[in-house]
Amino acid sequence: MRILHTSDWHLGQHFMGKTRLNEHAAFLNWLVAQVEQYQIDAVLVAGDIFDTGTPPSYARELYHNFVVQISRSGASLVLLGGNHDSVAMLNESRELLGALNVRVIPGAMAEPEQQIITLANRAGEPGAVLCAIPFLRPRDLLESRAGDSADDKGRALQQAIAAHYQQLYEQARAQNAGLPIVATGHLTTVGASRTDSVRDIYIGTLEAFPASAFPAADYIALGHIHRPQKVGGCEHIRYSGSPLTLSFDETGQQKEVLLVELSNRGLESVTPLPVPVFQPMARVAGSLNELAERLPEAALAGTDTRPVWLEVTVSEDDYLSDLQPRVQALCEGLNAEVLLVRRERQGRNAALLAEQKETLSELTPTQVFERRLAQETLNEHDLRELNQLYTQVLASLEEQA
Repeated sequence: MRILHTSDWHLGQHFMGKTRLNEHAAFLNWLVAQVEQYQIDAVLVAGDIFDTGTPPSYARELYHNFVVQISRSGASLVLLGGNHDSVAMLNESRELLGALNVRVIPGAMAEPEQQIITLANRAGEPGAVLCAIPFLRPRDLLESRAGDSADDKGRALQQAIAAHYQQLYEQARAQNAGLPIVATGHLTTVGASRTDSVRDIYIGTLEAFPASAFPAADYIALGHIHRPQKVGGCEHIRYSGSPLTLSFDETGQQKEVLLVELSNRGLESVTPLPVPVFQPMARVAGSLNELAERLPEAALAGTDTRPVWLEVTVSEDDYLSDLQPRVQALCEGLNAEVLLVRRERQGRNAALLAEQKETLSELTPTQVFERRLAQETLNEHDLRELNQLYTQVLASLEEQA
């Protein structure tokens, strides 16, 4: 049984005002080619198919075209909802896509049996059993109780998620003896290496899920973390990572999808398939004089039709008020496009520089709130309470988005 594990496509994403349409189209065409080349039996997409709950029409078109291509390839397809995905939107075409050998699990299902899927190989023989677990929202698992502290809620949520996994695993093992068991998930695990583009999804309640709480499945295909990695050093618990670079701190990171081979003995192998770079990106830092040398070097990765996207951090000269036009001037005639200019902040001048020169484009919502709190004289208890309330409100808003 050959399974292709991928996640975090974020179809419809705009990167600092730049569309990713061409990149996503190229990636999905490449992915179909891998399915055909390696004779994949099933493709698992472990959440965050779309970047928002209301994706643009071109993103939906990419999604549906991919479904048709995979259906024609002979492989089955399982699509799981992530924290960026809308349960209602994925539900719209769930029954229709079922006619194309596609299973859509947008959220926790009313009947747990609906999340247990027997995956067949290309010969039509059962090859594995899937515990199809999407992003689990707290409201799907818990009843809110007045008076519970954040720690109480965190413990309750962790126990509820672990129980959901165990329940499905036990049912899968009882109903399909002898077949390897695969589970999915969309969450942050303890020790996972994150990047700037990854949101907290259980803000104020559960920061990370321990690997020891997963059931003894033969393979666990995870989504949400954009850096490909093993969990806790376990060969069988993996994040495939995002196929595209979703933040500048992911530049230089080899993106991949995972080819998972299973037999009746369990997991046989996991082989990373490197994803080509469809849009070059780079981070360049230095003084203006140093940048005059380094920017042309970085621009070599670009072309006339596909310039490299740049994040430029200016040091030494970062006190200047006209850095943006100065950096843009250094890039004239180069196959490069500057998307973000940062100022290096050092030592005791950091707070002053932040106050005078920081822009909203450089800050996350949480950092904006922290800057505002820093202007008040508050005791530690009040600071902790305000931060907790803010993160809970932010989590609620992001869940509704």
